[in-house]
Amino acid sequence: MKIITKGFTPEQYAQRRFFNVFDFPLAGLTLILCAIGVAAIYSANLESDSMAMKNLYIRQIYWILLSMTAAAVAAAVDYRTLERFAYPLYFLGLGMLTFTLLAGKVSGGSRRWIAMAGFNIQPSEVMKIVLIIALARVFDDMMKKNDLGAADLVKPGLLTLIPFALVASQPDLGTAMVLLFIFILIAYTNGLQRRFLTQAGVVLALAAPSFWWLLKPYQQKRILTMLNPEADPMGHGYHIIQSKIAIGSGGLWGKGIFMGTQSKLNFLPAKHTDFIFSVLAEEVGFFGAMALIAIFFIFILRMMEIMSISKDKFGTLLVMGVAGMISFNFLFNIGMTMGLFPVVGIPLPFISYGGSALLTNFIGLGLVLNVSMERFRLD
Repeated sequence: MKIITKGFTPEQYAQRRFFNVFDFPLAGLTLILCAIGVAAIYSANLESDSMAMKNLYIRQIYWILLSMTAAAVAAAVDYRTLERFAYPLYFLGLGMLTFTLLAGKVSGGSRRWIAMAGFNIQPSEVMKIVLIIALARVFDDMMKKNDLGAADLVKPGLLTLIPFALVASQPDLGTAMVLLFIFILIAYTNGLQRRFLTQAGVVLALAAPSFWWLLKPYQQKRILTMLNPEADPMGHGYHIIQSKIAIGSGGLWGKGIFMGTQSKLNFLPAKHTDFIFSVLAEEVGFFGAMALIAIFFIFILRMMEIMSISKDKFGTLLVMGVAGMISFNFLFNIGMTMGLFPVVGIPLPFISYGGSALLTNFIGLGLVLNVSMERFRLD
């Protein structure tokens, strides 16, 4: 591979190339989202009696700095190197998920975390990136680029179903759904037949009632609560009801930054994690919430632009997988806070408190930036 230097020394070219090819708009949008998240976490716990809760925003800043470092590494290493290590990374991810099921930390009735050096790491989050890399490798190896049928989906489907089952067993149905969505999106990007996708959708829709009996009782309760939260206002419906009250009470312009009452008076549960959007909507109102959604929309559009100019199929699928992962989390989280989807613990990307999810999203961002910069290389 030849790099055109145009008469510059290698050092001058490296510096010039960085400023010319680095995607500052995408990085800037990410930092804006992170800043909004830190402010929201600070506001959510401003009136807490616990100093540890009050200082969660500081821990989030530490995680942002650590995640930025991970993103820099992901952006610096040639992403095509990851293609060669796709399968070792995949089996390492499976090993972490298996260890989590056997000896992971239990919290809230789920065994999802591994305690390491004073931090709780969630392997299912890491598995999102690992699966994206593995699926991009599998589809890139296919000679067939269009009109993929059922036979073409056996290997990538198996690679998806194994971690899907392990994550769902924790149980963490929300993250398992993200893995499934990543598979569908990457397969569709690589040329999955629309007719096959439609037929599969019809079959799943018809078979949906039978899946009901495979769900655990608390998962069934979450779906019923989503449909009618007022049926159990002080129990399973409490989260959704309080979230709707917080969002609705913000009105058009909001109650003001750090002035939300639902979070300050502790009516709103999981206010710095799953329901962080409710905190924001109450304080900045409809127009502020729409501005946040617009930032996310531009963020995803920028990724789509990078995908469209990628130089190879592996890079294209890599960017699509990351964009799909972040988009699903974003849409599902907001829908969840408004009662449109069941409450399954999916965080709002770059905004909700949580190190594992933040680290995963930043690594994904680094890979996208990597693909973006590679387009300036000439074979």
